[in-house]
Amino acid sequence: MSEQSTSENGWIESPERNADEHALNALDSKTTDLFPGVTVRKDLVNRVKGNALVPSYVLEFLLSAYATNTDQASIESGVDRVRAILANNYVHREEANLIQSKIREKGSHRIIDRVQVALNEKTDLYEATFSNLGISQVIVDPSLVKAYPKLLVTGIWCMCQIGYAYSGDPREVPWQLLQLKPVQMSRDDRENYMQQRSQFTDSEWIDLLMQSIGFNPDLFSDRAKLLHLVRMVPFVERNYNLVELGPKGTGKSHIYSEFSPHGMLISGGEVTVAKLFVNNSNGHLGLVGYWDTVAFDEFSGKAKKAGRDLVDIMKNYMANKSFSRGVETFQGEASMAFVGNTSHNVPYMLKNSDLFEELPKQYHDPAFLDRIHFYLPGWEFEQIRSEMFTSGFGFVVDYLAEILHNLRDADYDDRFEKYFELSSTLSTRDKDGIKKTFSGLMKLIYPDGKATPEQMEPLLRCAIEGRKRVKDQLCRIDSTMEEVEFTYKRVSDGEVVAVQTLEELDYPQLYWRGRVAENSEDEGEAESSVAGEAMAIAGNEKEASSSENANALPVARQQETATMTPIERLAAKADGKQRELIENQRGITYFGLFGPYLAGAKKIVIEDAYVRMPYQLRNLAEFLEMLLRCKNPDEDVAVRLVTGHNESGFVEAQLNGLNELASTFAQLGVNLTYEFRDTLHDRSITADTGWEILPGRGLDIFQKFVDGDWLNPLLRHQQLRRVKECKVTYRRIDEK
Repeated sequence: MSEQSTSENGWIESPERNADEHALNALDSKTTDLFPGVTVRKDLVNRVKGNALVPSYVLEFLLSAYATNTDQASIESGVDRVRAILANNYVHREEANLIQSKIREKGSHRIIDRVQVALNEKTDLYEATFSNLGISQVIVDPSLVKAYPKLLVTGIWCMCQIGYAYSGDPREVPWQLLQLKPVQMSRDDRENYMQQRSQFTDSEWIDLLMQSIGFNPDLFSDRAKLLHLVRMVPFVERNYNLVELGPKGTGKSHIYSEFSPHGMLISGGEVTVAKLFVNNSNGHLGLVGYWDTVAFDEFSGKAKKAGRDLVDIMKNYMANKSFSRGVETFQGEASMAFVGNTSHNVPYMLKNSDLFEELPKQYHDPAFLDRIHFYLPGWEFEQIRSEMFTSGFGFVVDYLAEILHNLRDADYDDRFEKYFELSSTLSTRDKDGIKKTFSGLMKLIYPDGKATPEQMEPLLRCAIEGRKRVKDQLCRIDSTMEEVEFTYKRVSDGEVVAVQTLEELDYPQLYWRGRVAENSEDEGEAESSVAGEAMAIAGNEKEASSSENANALPVARQQETATMTPIERLAAKADGKQRELIENQRGITYFGLFGPYLAGAKKIVIEDAYVRMPYQLRNLAEFLEMLLRCKNPDEDVAVRLVTGHNESGFVEAQLNGLNELASTFAQLGVNLTYEFRDTLHDRSITADTGWEILPGRGLDIFQKFVDGDWLNPLLRHQQLRRVKECKVTYRRIDEK
């Protein structure tokens, strides 16, 4: 990285790079080595922001100039420098008069402000308005307008040198624009970006992207990371239409206001035709003509209204990438993102209406919704907490935004067709939505467009799921809408794979309103469905069991089981079918997975090398609790745990935890013993019932959650937690 300094007319200076890599983790070291000068430590943004109401990309632009070094002393020096710049140059509205006076007394002064330019037709001059400084009619050179056309739309953040020269003529504006520089890098570094991408594994690269948008990747599952990347697709894919509805506080609008200078967030969700498309009075193009992404914040709200002409033009634009005003037709490339809050949870919406219920009436229209490429399930995003933010290094967002802006020229929507075939029943709009999402995710994760079938398949499944969520709701809203098969076929082996949404898996009866989708689990299985578990939570386990037997068994089988004991009836449910858990799925419990196979067992052996950390000991405790429901009260069950030693400083805690569990459950008829075997790799649960269970992740099937708060219901009810992706295989021991 070359050293930077400030000349009399320059803008940037930075201390020499003197990196101390020892404090960095492996990903941060690789990132700062391969991308010098365009990375920044993400936690520094909040440290320097203070009460300056500027987007993150403005602050990161400054930090990239002064605090790109990795040693702590240089970072602190750079942070102090940025704070000084903000203190001396950022204009607070309440201090506008003070800054104006300073400009007058000094003759000129450097400021950071949002600048918007308009053409004064009476004087044939371009005039700038400074948002915070509160001055207007400042003459702007036409060359600046040509170089930065977004000055004419909603304005952009700039570093400006403002002068003052009073001529004595009250008709003349004394303010002078001496210098203007937009606060963005405007640098197309795609070639180097793609070349260095090859130095990262897929997981490292995704984690780097997560850190670049400010999140700690260690706290998110693979599915959660992928859904976060979908939020970025509108920036990298032209004319992409995205909807995200969900609870408050999940960061839905943050990325559109803070992530990129190429994105525009419209607060309130209401906008005029003139502002969005074209102003007929002067012929000026609206937002879609200048921005890569136009996002509508607070788009939900049934009481909100929109003119029919606006909705009609939006529908035409979202479908055809063009719009008409008068006799002229205009083209646009802006993607559209519609984000808003939901008032009800998913099962309520599925039971009473649809997942689009919160949209204003004018937009709750099948013709409009059919143009949506992806419905992002906002209810799968956790509410933002302070520990979710990263202190690691990521790309300066403006640098990344410029890369994504230029990658819009690439088109990867057909890259999967050599390996996968979409169902022929899909409509043209279904396929377009799937292809555009797939193309966007490819550009984000594999920017050179090169990926194996195994790497492409998760992206294709995600793209199909997002479009399926749209289409399934359309079929609810419009009874004339024909249902299609959201499946794809692997060319290599001819296997047809059906894609389901998590809502479909969690609430099959509500999702399909009385009819169960093909390949979905039996909705009567109380331990495998959220609805059945809710029955048990309410204290109606007997009713749940009765409902379960009535739905799951034929009449003759019900009569046969009537004479069985509860434990025998539970054991009769063991069918040996492999269970596949979908990431982020809910309604899964140890009792549903293991209960039928362990019912009545006297001896059980658990082999799992990773029962070491506190949360893993909690998993073991919950497994032992489950066994209390699988045995007769007057019988004991012996449980032998084979696991590995804790090598991370918790050896004593591991031993104390295991001993405490053994002591506690011995009084309840569950006798736990344990041994350590450091060569152990495979995970299994074997019982003298004749069954062997092979859980892909052992007992560690649940995603991390805040388990230190006893008020959190996830601590007590497994069925409310989200799970990790894995498979659970069952086989008779004599079949080994």
